[in-house]
Amino acid sequence: MGRKGREIVKVNVGELLELLKKAYADEWIAYYAYKWIAKMVHGPGSPYIAELAEKIAEEEEEHANELAERILELGGDLPYGIEKLYEIANCKTVKYPEDLNDLKGILQALAEAEACAIEVYNKILNWLSPCYEKDVKTFHLIEHILSEEIAHEESFENLIE
Repeated sequence: MGRKGREIVKVNVGELLELLKKAYADEWIAYYAYKWIAKMVHGPGSPYIAELAEKIAEEEEEHANELAERILELGGDLPYGIEKLYEIANCKTVKYPEDLNDLKGILQALAEAEACAIEVYNKILNWLSPCYEKDVKTFHLIEHILSEEIAHEESFENLIE
């Protein structure tokens, strides 16, 4: 990031980097969880859930890449290794039902995972507020990711009903 780009960031960059790294870890865990369930889900209706999980996995990967770009722009390093990602993550796992034919249970687990992501991104937005000019680029990135996480949760809750 250039001189002016650094100059307009009016927050404690170290704290912001820690928040972003934790969210980055969450996104990779979510990516894996969605890819896994897309392959493992069974029963009637499972092809639709598998297709939706694949689509959302791609979005979670996109989120991780966007966060990585911002972390690097801010002068941070990316956490390395699955163990490190799990260690620092806010949302460590998706609690799927034992019976992967339990589509309602799977949808509930995914909705709960998205609720955790919503809390994480809302926390970051609140930290950057009340004056979003503290770091407008990160604010808009997090706002974008939060809106997608809210849509994911809604998709799962609508399918449950």
